[in-house]
Amino acid sequence: MVDVALQPNRSAAQAARKRSSLHRMLKRKSTVAFLMTLPLILLIATLVIYPAFYALHLATLNKSMERFVGLSNFEFLFRRETFWLVVKQSCIFAITAVIFKALLGFIIAHFVHNIPAKGQRKWRGMLLVPWVIPPAMSTLAWLWLFDPSYSAFNYTLSFFDIGPIPWTGDPMWARFSVILVNIWVGAPFFMIMYLAALKSVPEQLYEAAAIDGANWWQRIWYVTLPMMRNIIAITTLFSLIVTFANFDIVRILTAGGPLDHTHIFATWAFRIGIEGSDIPLGASVSLFMVPILAVAAIFILRDVNKRGNES
Repeated sequence: MVDVALQPNRSAAQAARKRSSLHRMLKRKSTVAFLMTLPLILLIATLVIYPAFYALHLATLNKSMERFVGLSNFEFLFRRETFWLVVKQSCIFAITAVIFKALLGFIIAHFVHNIPAKGQRKWRGMLLVPWVIPPAMSTLAWLWLFDPSYSAFNYTLSFFDIGPIPWTGDPMWARFSVILVNIWVGAPFFMIMYLAALKSVPEQLYEAAAIDGANWWQRIWYVTLPMMRNIIAITTLFSLIVTFANFDIVRILTAGGPLDHTHIFATWAFRIGIEGSDIPLGASVSLFMVPILAVAAIFILRDVNKRGNES
């Protein structure tokens, strides 16, 4: 009889312990953060991870997608000269564009940062326009500027007895054109990120450097850059990924021509997979970006973690 009477008390005590443990778990910031981000994690898993594994599956099939062929698609690509031309062009396109976007963004961010507070909002709004406009729409305007028949650039250069320049008809100029448009579209992103980082640098550091006799270049090198290294690294990595996967600028401006000299991974994968009706081979081309970007991410993020541990 005593045991029977004690059983409700035991169950109540166990329930109370469970509630208290659940309450303690919810009090942990990490647990709350995980629960709040869980819907986003599931969304990313659905929209990113599943297509990635499906692309891996497609890359192991034959053209009719009926037979497993293993790594034959990759072996076929490695034997094609056009594939290595696309690898070279993609690296030139991405690395050159990111370097110039970072430099221009850094210079423009300093220019805007030194403007009085009242005028900064107007300048920020105007300078963000190229990044806000959809790239496909702005590239159509650039296509008119580069047009061989009524190019605005060639018309202007004719006053100086220069040209006409085959902007999209010559391999070298076509590469220059697509890189220029990508820089124009992407530089404002670097500008706004660097501007936010500049505003977080304490003014006392600049004052101390000026007292020590540092000139403007030394203040940038020894104060600004060390304080902005992490944001520079993360912004560069993000832009490198987006630039490698760029499609609309090259597709609209040159469509990969002339003679495939401006094709990058995304446009050539589209040419082979959709226009050439060989989806497994197109998936293999797009997957080749993964090891290149993985190596870049490892080096950049390792440097960021090293600096974070040192601080």
